[in-house]
Amino acid sequence: MDASADEPLAADSRGNSLMSFVSGSEGEPPQDAPLSAALVALWQADRVLMVFDRHRRSWELPGGKIEYGESPRRAAVRELAEETGQQAAEELRFIGYARFVLAPDRRTEYVALYAGPCAETRPFEPNEEIAAVRWWDLREPPPVCTQPLDAYLVALTR
Repeated sequence: MDASADEPLAADSRGNSLMSFVSGSEGEPPQDAPLSAALVALWQADRVLMVFDRHRRSWELPGGKIEYGESPRRAAVRELAEETGQQAAEELRFIGYARFVLAPDRRTEYVALYAGPCAETRPFEPNEEIAAVRWWDLREPPPVCTQPLDAYLVALTR
């Protein structure tokens, strides 16, 4: 799924753009830009878990930066637990690599996207980064303040 060089698949109000999405082998990440983060779509029936980021003031998929020496898969599992307290019921399924052009400096980065079913819903404790979580039922419109980039990626994980 690629957009033309000038036309993003999705964009947000901050000037960030999702330019392409490449499915394929997890072991062969793109080499033309850094692979900086991992995101997780955690599912419970027709609902996906979203987090409300305190700093960006928006609903997003859980995930974050890949730490030095960490695999993207391990980062996805760690970030899911840190941000939400939740775990997948089974090994996360690799979906693909999303190529973003990020504002304000227009740098290109990749994000690894994973998905899986929720093991069991655990209580959420707000933290320094995440103010709230919610299960978004995709049969309904996205929550107000949902990042369009994340909503696009959610659709790719079904």
